[in-house]
Amino acid sequence: MSPDSRRFEVTGFGEALLRLSVADGQRLETAAAYAVNVAGAELNVMAALAGLGRRVAWGGGLPEGRLGERVLRHLRGFGVSTAAVVSVPGARLGTYYVELASPPRRTDVIYDRAGSAATRVRAVDVPWDVLLDADVLHLTGITPALGSEAAAVVTEAVRRAKDAGVKVSFDVNYRAKLWSADAAARTLTPLLASADLLVCGEADAATVFGLSGTVEAVLSGLALLAPDAVVVLTSGERGASALDGRTLVTAPGVPVDVRDGLGAGDALTAGVIDGWLGGSLEHGLRQGVALASMALVSDGDALLVTRPELDSVMGTGRRVQR
Repeated sequence: MSPDSRRFEVTGFGEALLRLSVADGQRLETAAAYAVNVAGAELNVMAALAGLGRRVAWGGGLPEGRLGERVLRHLRGFGVSTAAVVSVPGARLGTYYVELASPPRRTDVIYDRAGSAATRVRAVDVPWDVLLDADVLHLTGITPALGSEAAAVVTEAVRRAKDAGVKVSFDVNYRAKLWSADAAARTLTPLLASADLLVCGEADAATVFGLSGTVEAVLSGLALLAPDAVVVLTSGERGASALDGRTLVTAPGVPVDVRDGLGAGDALTAGVIDGWLGGSLEHGLRQGVALASMALVSDGDALLVTRPELDSVMGTGRRVQR
């Protein structure tokens, strides 16, 4: 897929959050200080793509004032355009709290995002002329989980994208703390039918769509849900696989000592999108796995990366920079 004359190569629409986290070994109840990061699945994907040199923009609702300004500065610092941002007067910025942990304990996440700016955006508020001035629009299943209005905006985004000839990238990204698997399946199934690129985790495929078995079987099931899409299945430390028509592509995982387990899936998606844009799904899948490994050893959700760094991790660049 070659880039055309549109202003952006990829745009993303979703929710921005403020992440407050404590390191492994600390507890939320007793920590004296929290690390603060800006987060959001679609935002994270745009940040990684910008680092790889792609022209990208992020859209979504932000509150007026200093917290909204923090998100804007974060985006601009990564090289992400904010031209599609919707300012929502009197709104709040959603937050979430993270207690990082190593086995046998599990990392725990607590959301405080009800009534956030993202939930108050209506379809009429979205600058569609900016958001759809792109080759690809990236969405996730997190946004429609925020409520009926947010779901309506995502549905409208998919419809408008198809009418405008814009490719739709969709990451299922199921969040059990936001909605039930049944509700997710009912809402997401019609959206997936219009996807051109579908990314889904192995656990999400089983929980939301009842797909299990071999990698090939799960990919085939996802392909039935998204018949016009390139389908990608992520399998955590085991890597990722993709199905493009009848062609199966795989990329093994990269062993790492995990520092921060959040954001790896978004980094993987960014790598896949980049390779897909460049005409090689196989390369994109390998890039995605490499970027995911980099995210796992980096603090925060968004991955700061450059093309030379990625090449080095993939073994195609110099290992020592001096």
